[in-house]
Formats: sequence, structure tokens, C-alpha cells
Amino acid sequence: MINLKNIEVKFGDFKALSNINLEVKEGEFFTFLGPSGCGKTTTLRTIVGFIQPSNGTVSVNDVDITNTPIEKRNIGIVFQSYALFPTLNVYENIAFGLKVKKLSKKEIDERVRSIAKKVDLNDEQLMKKVSELSGGQQQRVAIARALVLQPGILCLDEPLSNLDAKLRVQLRNELKELQKKFGITTIYVTHDQEEALTLSDRIAVFNKGVIEQVGTPREIYNESKTEFVCNFIGDINHLDKETVKEVIKETGAHLDPDKESYIRLERVNIVEDKVSDKYAIISAEVLSFEYYGLYIKYYLKAGNSVIKSIEKEFGQAAYNVGDTVKVCLNPADIMQY
Repeated sequence: MINLKNIEVKFGDFKALSNINLEVKEGEFFTFLGPSGCGKTTTLRTIVGFIQPSNGTVSVNDVDITNTPIEKRNIGIVFQSYALFPTLNVYENIAFGLKVKKLSKKEIDERVRSIAKKVDLNDEQLMKKVSELSGGQQQRVAIARALVLQPGILCLDEPLSNLDAKLRVQLRNELKELQKKFGITTIYVTHDQEEALTLSDRIAVFNKGVIEQVGTPREIYNESKTEFVCNFIGDINHLDKETVKEVIKETGAHLDPDKESYIRLERVNIVEDKVSDKYAIISAEVLSFEYYGLYIKYYLKAGNSVIKSIEKEFGQAAYNVGDTVKVCLNPADIMQY
């Protein structure tokens, strides 16, 4: 569907993107993830046509659109600020692009009301000024305005970042449902790891103008290809050399103690007895804990490492500060770089 080949973008002497190669499949929800200034928005704007690459090609359905004007690319975009017209009502905002295309009043009305219904905007809301709507409703107007033009691709540039946490989660779910309903190829830009993991079919993790890894949420999280991806996605434990040596000693695992070693929090388990010869048991002291309701996060001192463990508990914490506990580590869960 969308193919980026050897894309390079320069701003003066600064190289914003270097050798970007990427393929987005038809109907896919594909996320560009990374910290601020990593190149994800620049890549999105290159696809849409706001930025001309200094090298490489952008293709859609095997057609090179690198030099095609923005208005002829059949790509809808929803900006971080939504970029709605404050002087127009909701109906007029959604209809704007159709009027530019000089469609008949009848067709404009049919398409506006049809798309509004699909994004849960009623007739009363269509007549309101955008300033009278909630953040979530404004987001739906912005999406409706993009979709009413029937684009082949929808691009979303951090559309949830201006909303509070609770509304973000609610609208995240709505976005995914809308994307499924329309089956439209969607490119989504975010710096929020949780957002990327929950929404995406696949993710490209950006860092300093290059792509570190492309994969499914599960692959990105459990099989991080680089140390950057490993650290950027979710919370993680860094294991010291002595702890890794102890794991090797107990299990015979093929690990290198001289490499940087990491393990996810939920892969660290506090146990009463040895589970299997495949697992290592490390003695640790409870330094502190945080109660989250659904789980408790323990901070455990093991050798020179402070290891965090997530334990599902009901009621009070099972372990107190100062307790000595046994920590079970599966060498297969340790990622090394």
C-alpha cells in the first residue's frame, strides 16, 4: 500500500531522516513511535506531502507520489491541534473540503450527515460552534472532516496529546473502533508507548532520524531488537553482571555477563519455592513497594541490582519492607545487547 524507499530529509545541514525504508499494508493501523525530535512527524509529513525528501521515493499502490501535490494524494490528515475553523459550525467544518471540491449542495449534505452519524455526532451537534464541543467531540469532528473526503489513507499526528488521561483512554478505544469500521489504512504518530501498544497492528520505533525496529506490539515489547527499543518501551529492569552470572551458574543458560542485560517487570516473580531447574532463584530484600490496586510493584535489592517486580495481589501487600524473598528469573526472558 504505502512504500517508503531510502527516504532522506535534510533541513540545511541537519539530517532529520536517514535511509527510511518502510512498507505499510492496506487496512493496517500502523504507528510511528518515538521521543520528541526522533523523525516520526517528519516521516508522516513526507508521506502527506508537506515535506519534500532530499532523497528516496514515496509510493502508494506502486505509484510514485514523491512529487505529487498534497491535494492530489488522496490522504486525510488530523493534526494535533485538530486545526478546526472556530468561526464555522461543526457542519461547515466537515463540509469545508467538499465545498472546495465544488460538490453539489445535495451531495455535500448527504456525505456530511452520513459521516457525522458514523462518528457519533448528532444533528444538534452539527449546528454548534466547535468551541461549544468537548475535546473528544472536537476530535471526532476533525476525523469526520478528514474521512468525508473518502481518502485512501488517514494520517493522525498525536491527536490525543491535548486531552486528559481518562479521555485519552476512552478516545483511544473509539479511534480503534472507527478504524476497524472504515477499514482505512491509518498512520498514527505518538510518543506514548501504551497508546502505540494498544492501538497498533504494527509499530515503527524511531530514534534520531532512523528506524530502530518495526514489528507487532508483542514483538516490540518482548523481542526488542535494540537497547534503545528495550528501554523506551515500558518499564524494565537492568541486571548487573553478578546477577547474570548467578543465572548462568544456576541454569547453564547461554548468556554473556559482559553484555547489557534487561528483563521486564512482569517476568520477575517472587516465589516461595524453586519452580524448575530452568529458572534461577535469587535472594533479594524488599526495599519498598507501591500499591496500584490491580497489582503491587516491589523494589527488591539483589546484589548490586534493584529489581522491580509486579505481583498481582488482593488486599494488603504480601511482603513488607525488610523481608527477604526469593526471586525467580527465567533466562529466556532476559534480553541482552
